[in-house]
Amino acid sequence: MTVRVRAALLAGTAVALSAALVGPAVAAPAATGGHDATRRALQAAVEDGVPGVTATAHDRRGTWSATAGVGDLRTGEPRSEQDRYRVGSITKTFVATVLLQLEAEGRLSLDDTVDQWLPGVVTGHGHDGARITLRQLLNHTSGVYNYTQDEGFARDYFLKDGFFEHRYDAVAPRELVAIAMTHEPYFAPGASWTYSNTNYVLAGLVIEEATGRPYGEEVRRRIIEPLHLRATSFPGTRTGLPRPSSRAYSKLAATATGPTYDVTRLNPAIAGASGEAVSSSADLNRFYTALLRGRLLPAKQLTEMTTTVSARDGAEYGLGLIKRELDCGVTVWGHAGGIHGSSSEAVATRDGRHALALNFNGDWSGDGEAVIEAEFCTG
Repeated sequence: MTVRVRAALLAGTAVALSAALVGPAVAAPAATGGHDATRRALQAAVEDGVPGVTATAHDRRGTWSATAGVGDLRTGEPRSEQDRYRVGSITKTFVATVLLQLEAEGRLSLDDTVDQWLPGVVTGHGHDGARITLRQLLNHTSGVYNYTQDEGFARDYFLKDGFFEHRYDAVAPRELVAIAMTHEPYFAPGASWTYSNTNYVLAGLVIEEATGRPYGEEVRRRIIEPLHLRATSFPGTRTGLPRPSSRAYSKLAATATGPTYDVTRLNPAIAGASGEAVSSSADLNRFYTALLRGRLLPAKQLTEMTTTVSARDGAEYGLGLIKRELDCGVTVWGHAGGIHGSSSEAVATRDGRHALALNFNGDWSGDGEAVIEAEFCTG
């Protein structure tokens, strides 16, 4: 749900290293094809406190997968290369792709205002949907307040007592937007950049208005089925994970110390179009490779998607895509995603020839960027 440019973690959860809770580590398969550094970075994440990690890379040498750590702290069962997991804000790339497809079909324009599609929804405390475009939603220049930063929302869904009371709540998208509207916007539309999950909740509502179908159904029809992404789904209000999958763990606290809780089951409606999707590493690689190679969008829309604005930490943000230049000079495109008990990264080179996706089944530790640097800079 919430994303920093360089890593995705839950709002209200501090980042720290905590190796004390990790069960016995399960060694990853022997690396082949030059992925030794990546394998070491996966193991380092487990040593830093992540219960378990799964990763898959694809390059000119073929497909390589590895795991480290455990998928279940109680039984010691290892993680699987085929694990399905919650991908958090990686969902945003799917949603942005659908909106761009609708633009290519002439069914909307990214220069349309939010009010043209959702009249009266973005209003209050200085918010004005008549001044915000769909493009500004997708590249986070709208200024719309991020509902996950609301103190009451964080208390109810990110901290222990609130989470266990509300984990199965079915929260409607317009309720999430209404929370954001109780705050002032960050800035005037187009004046700056700030990441806001509310932008993509609104984008999902626009897809539904433009098509007459739920945004998850449109993603399924337009992306999941054509690409045969058999491990990818938009669960809506379903609280469990499809098999195979590992358990998901969180501290559910403002710090990264203290007890570890199993948070596998939850209602992903609290994320909606900003972060509800479930996928696997292999499926994410297939998706980003197809997207960047032009299989999902015409050239005009792909150019729009890869037109970026300055974000943070030296990264740039397009339309549902983060552009990062690694320490070795390689540029990758993709997104990070975090939701309770799950932190993920999925990136690929612009030509789609080299892709990597990974998941930590804990949300308080681990350095996904170190894994990306290892894969793309030392392979």
